[in-house]
Amino acid sequence: MTKTMVCQNIRVSGVVQGVGFRPFVWRLAKELGLGGWVRNDSRGVEIEVCGAALQVQSLIERLHQDAPPLARINSVVARDAALAAHTGQDFVIIDSRSGRAATMIGHDTAVCRDCLAEVFEPSSRRWRYAFTNCTNCGPRYTISRGLPYDRARTSLKPFVMCPRCQQEYQRPEDRRFHAEANCCPKCGPQLFLLDAEGHPLPDDPLARALALLRQGKIVAIKGLGGFHLVCDARNAVAVALLRERKQRDEKPFVVMLANAPSAATFVQVGIGEPGLLTLPTRPAILIRKRGNCDDALPGVAPGLAWLGVMLPYTPLQFLLFHEAAKRPPGMGWLERAQDLALVMTSANPGGEPLVVGNSEALLRLYGIADAFLMHDRDIVTRCDDSVARITTSGLQFIRRARGYTPRAIKLPIAGPSVLALGGWFKNTICVTRGDEAFVSQHIGDLDNAAVCDFLEENVAQLVKLLGVEPAIVAHDLHPDFHSTRFAAEFAQQWNLPLLGVQHHHAHAASVLAEHGIQGSALALSLDGVGLGTDGAAWGGELLRVNGDTFERLASLAPLALPGGDRAAAEPWRMAAAVLHRLGRTNEIAERFSAQQAAPAVAQMLLGDINCPPTSSMGRVFDAAAGLLGVKAVMAYEGQAAMLLEGLAQRYGEVLPLDQGWTISKGQLDLLPLLAVLADEKNAERGAALFHATLIAALGDWLRVLVPGEQTVIGSGGCFLNQVLVRGLHTRLSAQGMRIIEARQVPPNDGGLSVGQAWVAMQHLASR
Repeated sequence: MTKTMVCQNIRVSGVVQGVGFRPFVWRLAKELGLGGWVRNDSRGVEIEVCGAALQVQSLIERLHQDAPPLARINSVVARDAALAAHTGQDFVIIDSRSGRAATMIGHDTAVCRDCLAEVFEPSSRRWRYAFTNCTNCGPRYTISRGLPYDRARTSLKPFVMCPRCQQEYQRPEDRRFHAEANCCPKCGPQLFLLDAEGHPLPDDPLARALALLRQGKIVAIKGLGGFHLVCDARNAVAVALLRERKQRDEKPFVVMLANAPSAATFVQVGIGEPGLLTLPTRPAILIRKRGNCDDALPGVAPGLAWLGVMLPYTPLQFLLFHEAAKRPPGMGWLERAQDLALVMTSANPGGEPLVVGNSEALLRLYGIADAFLMHDRDIVTRCDDSVARITTSGLQFIRRARGYTPRAIKLPIAGPSVLALGGWFKNTICVTRGDEAFVSQHIGDLDNAAVCDFLEENVAQLVKLLGVEPAIVAHDLHPDFHSTRFAAEFAQQWNLPLLGVQHHHAHAASVLAEHGIQGSALALSLDGVGLGTDGAAWGGELLRVNGDTFERLASLAPLALPGGDRAAAEPWRMAAAVLHRLGRTNEIAERFSAQQAAPAVAQMLLGDINCPPTSSMGRVFDAAAGLLGVKAVMAYEGQAAMLLEGLAQRYGEVLPLDQGWTISKGQLDLLPLLAVLADEKNAERGAALFHATLIAALGDWLRVLVPGEQTVIGSGGCFLNQVLVRGLHTRLSAQGMRIIEARQVPPNDGGLSVGQAWVAMQHLASR
């Protein structure tokens, strides 16, 4: 029987470049006996294939079913092509074609086990080579200059492949077939070690760097998306020195450990958690400390119940642990716990953007680093480490960056492109294309010129990479944010409409966007602060959200902010505001005698001078911390709430306080609870009581105000508090209500830009 012959032109969109997709198609076509070609272009991957109809159909189906692990396919669209074009011919990979972008570069991925096996095999030509990679692993986004993803558009362009690497690149059965970053010690980037003055140090760079770390020195190490400042995490003097030089007094450090067994020495690794630590995306993950953790790692994460743990993700990082293990052959050593523990913190002095260039590192890190472990491969795009915590529903982002950027978030509808500029803290930007939202890496707090410049660079880069022309620009309502001012400048330059989106509306909308929820939704938005439509400082809001509009149903009862924004950094001021509300103003000066401004704050509260009201849940946490003596003045944003959460976690469960709250005219007032905390002597018990009563109060608030409601959106930075969130899930589930939370972006201000973009898309759709 004669086979029916067909030719099809197939268009594949999504993350399909730099992930081994063309070699995969080539092997599939060869297996099925088909002729034709495959190539990258700015829209994704284009395939033209001819052969028996059943085999062509099988290829189309398997493009979805058997795609490479790093690929993310959005669509496969096939149409008829000229029949005679490739009948009877071989199948080949042809040169890429540029044009208007409709695809995206893949994210950076941890080195795979196959590559590590070569790195640790003494007979391999890549033994101890720090830049080993293949089609299935390694850098993508941080080395890419544009689309299509080809070596000529990456920072590997200056490194011409040697004959053996070229042979791997051209051999279809090789896992480095068309691996654009392929290299080896003979033709690829090289490591070198410099002293603090920038002079080369002799001997093996890895061995010498490890020796310096063991001597208590601080070494700046060039990574995928920027430099890290590294020291021995077990050395209290080295950790204290790093804190002093980086001017990071108390903020916790992330610790890099060789593997999950090593991590289990310091943290309580639960069932399934080793798999999360070894995800190819390799975020730093917050895990509950063991009792001995703070003694073993002094000064690394002071006062907190969780330790940030990250496993190595580059060959260079693995090689430091390999060197510490005395260069054992093979992979067996990686199955055993290793002693080396390294503080691995971002090299971003003064809260400025991450250091990426070699000369930049010598200049900006002078006086901080004692040595520099560098290489000659450029970092094109700075990208910090992602940070997440483990919840009952999986990972939840605290910071979304390396390993996840620029992965798209699928939206329920398509529309014109939107540019959203985010907020002030933990800034990210978002650009939409069709039914996808692309969120930038973590940019940072917009409190210095360098970060503001980085934001503007990100806008230009992301718009260019995506090949879009935004139809509208969305921003926060606060007029003084740099993101708001830049939005106005950008809109004016390109003659685009502007849309201000209220902060807590955006928080709720970010959750709705990623979960594909349209129409009316109830949202509980709890965070530190956001400007309300009435000009007041909001932060404890119950909203009804519907597309580009929202209604403020209720809020927390207001507390005074004595000294305005300063109160957000000094919990004792919020505690003073509570004492004033309780009629105990006369206690403020004595109770907070260590604070020079205490008498003046008491007078400010009495005279209602510079004491604007706020409905912020974050400030309620601060008030509780101040009353319990947990933290008077914060060293970093959110510290008081994090310490309070840790104390509650350590103490364990308690019953909520009877009559610990009131509900009047829709407002939830926690003053009765705070009154009890004002006289509580045991901070751990007080923290546990605070959380238990807050959970019960929020449940009661929802029961009274929205009876019969089955779903509530949980958004805002307070939803990073796992004691609070676990309790709310249990409480609301018993009331017949479920919470939907952020999963693909952080619930804090790092996810704000996605919500702004979603509101702007709804706004355009409604016109």
